[in-house]
Amino acid sequence: MTERHGRGDRGRVPLSFRRDAVRWESQRSTWRQARPAAIAAGLKRAVSRPSGNWYVVGASADIRSDRPAGRTVAGTEVVLWRDAGGEVRAGSGVCPHLGAALKDGVVRCGTLICRWHGLALDGSPFAGWEPWPVHDDGVLVWVRLDRVGGEEPTARPVVPPRPPGGAAIAAVYTGVGGCEPEDVVANRLDPWHGAWLHPYSFVDLEVLSAPADDAAGADDALVVRVSFKVVGRAVVPVTAAFTAPEPRTVTMRITEGEGVGSVVETHATPLTPAGSGRPRTAVVEAVLATSDRPYFGAVRALAPLLRPAMRSAAGRLWRDDLAYAERRWRLRSTGRFPG
Repeated sequence: MTERHGRGDRGRVPLSFRRDAVRWESQRSTWRQARPAAIAAGLKRAVSRPSGNWYVVGASADIRSDRPAGRTVAGTEVVLWRDAGGEVRAGSGVCPHLGAALKDGVVRCGTLICRWHGLALDGSPFAGWEPWPVHDDGVLVWVRLDRVGGEEPTARPVVPPRPPGGAAIAAVYTGVGGCEPEDVVANRLDPWHGAWLHPYSFVDLEVLSAPADDAAGADDALVVRVSFKVVGRAVVPVTAAFTAPEPRTVTMRITEGEGVGSVVETHATPLTPAGSGRPRTAVVEAVLATSDRPYFGAVRALAPLLRPAMRSAAGRLWRDDLAYAERRWRLRSTGRFPG
């Protein structure tokens, strides 16, 4: 049981204390609730939604004006940099002249210069090089790859709703696993595992509602009540909703309790081509923390110090989750996956 302080009382410390804490092995099992059919149905709904051929390629802060960044999406080399006006430019990472890696080039005054023979690109079509649509949402950078996605392209990616600009502390974690994007998405659409696999972070987890296996439309959230561990018996209880707005994205939004409006966006970007015998997938997770507490403005001023801790916490969770996602792929690829 958890003793809760008054929810919505902005003057109270946002902690509760578990009076009747149970041991890990004594908590209620969740395997009956975590039905394989329900998780598979959620995954099917997610992958059926349009993406407009947009792929997350990293944090906005990682794309700089002083040097190019190289990424790979489904076997396609991508180069990104910022022009003289600070806008992100993107295109093939293969130099159209003799195939040099443009990620190894240099940027001068917003122009990308290949180090092999000096071919200079300002982001517009030139010498056989073509720019690709790119979107910087202020937290993440997306690239549209129509040949890879094969869908009807859209002008903008499906960016989930976020806290108002400037009202959140944002941190981005990136990890890589030997699996396919669907293994990452399926992992996030299974919140029942949280208190079992991650007892260092989550306790008292209960799934309050889950969509029917044949649910359709946008209203198919998984609603979860869970407490985040702080130290000892101190916890922060919240209610959160999990949704999948597009095929490679799952969001967790806090809807009740401390930090209402905070969001965790998990994006799965394939690094290897579809059908690869040894797939690799990047997990790019954006954590956007917000609060209506009066002191949160002062907390935001400490964002540069808090972001490494936020990335570290995400990394600890994903070390466990990627290990399972990789195992899920191995079982699927050999016809042994029971789900």
